[in-house]
Order: sequence, then structure tokens, then C-alpha cells
Amino acid sequence: MSAGRRGFVRAGLAAAALGTVPAVRAATIPPALLGPLRAGGCVIALRHAQTDPGIGDPPDFRLDACGTQRNLSPAGRVQAERFGAMLRTAGVTLGPVRSSRWCRCLDTARLAVGRVEPWPALDSFFQGRETEVVQTAAVREWALAFSGPGAALLVTHQVNLSALTGEWTGMGEALVLRAEAGVLHTLGRFAA
Repeated sequence: MSAGRRGFVRAGLAAAALGTVPAVRAATIPPALLGPLRAGGCVIALRHAQTDPGIGDPPDFRLDACGTQRNLSPAGRVQAERFGAMLRTAGVTLGPVRSSRWCRCLDTARLAVGRVEPWPALDSFFQGRETEVVQTAAVREWALAFSGPGAALLVTHQVNLSALTGEWTGMGEALVLRAEAGVLHTLGRFAA
């Protein structure tokens, strides 16, 4: 990992502990990703935006009750809106928009692009790894088959993205994925 990336990760961890969104140098998509994103067929795998401080969900968590979950912070709501604005400004056309059924993911998608389809394969398995293999395989298979039109947006959790790609992501950070010869490649990343 480069020194710059280590610094960014440290800043992100410190910000997460304080419940703030780290300053982003420029809220733009890296130029190298614009062509692939505009061409379509890419999958944007986004970790939900900044949340209230904490890890996982409270012990009384219920999927059908947002009040029992760790939700987006006010800064996270702004971050999600900024993410959507970045896509629109860059001229990225979105096809399917799918999300974990956790409120922080659904809210991220709705604030960013205004529409979302809940998909259980994107649900967090942080507190129980028994479904990790099946869920990750379903997401990988879907992403490998996706060819457009437009780019797909998948909103999920850090643990799911790590299982899918082997990479760590900060809150509000996206990986741009593309299938090539039956393998899912990470083309790059960006954050709002």
C-alpha cells in the first residue's frame, strides 16, 4: 500500500471513530474511470455512506425497523447525495441499482440516485458468516453476467465488499468492477 493510501486509510479510520466524513481532495471521479463508466457494463460496488459511530448493529437490531439499526449520520446523508451528484456530473448512466436491505444502504442508494431494489445477496454477514459464501457467489455471478446498458450500482457493506474483491473500503467509497474473461477485476476506486 502506498504512503498516500496509508494516510488516507488512517484519516478515514480516525474520522470513523469521531463520526465525521474525512475531507476529500476533490469530489470527482478519477479520469481513468470515466471512459469505462460512461461506456457501461461496469459495476459500481459502493460501501454505504458515513454512519453514526459504531461497528455492526445493536443487539436488538431488526431488519424491519430502521430505529434499531446503525443509520446514516447527517454527514453521511450529504455524502450519499454528493456521490449521486458526482455520477450525474460525470455523465454516468445507471442501469440496475441494488442494495442490501439494511436502512443505511437503502438510504445511501435513495439519496444518491432516487431509486433502489433491495437484494438480500447484498445483506451484511458481519454478525454471522454462515451465509458469506452463498451471498458472495450470488453477487459475483450477477456481476460477471452484467454487461449493461449503463453501469450497475450495488450498495452494501465493507465485509461484503472485502469478501467479493479482497479489498477494504471506507464508508462512501466505491470500487469500479468489470468482468473480463470470466474474472471480476477492480478498475479503480473513488469516494464522495
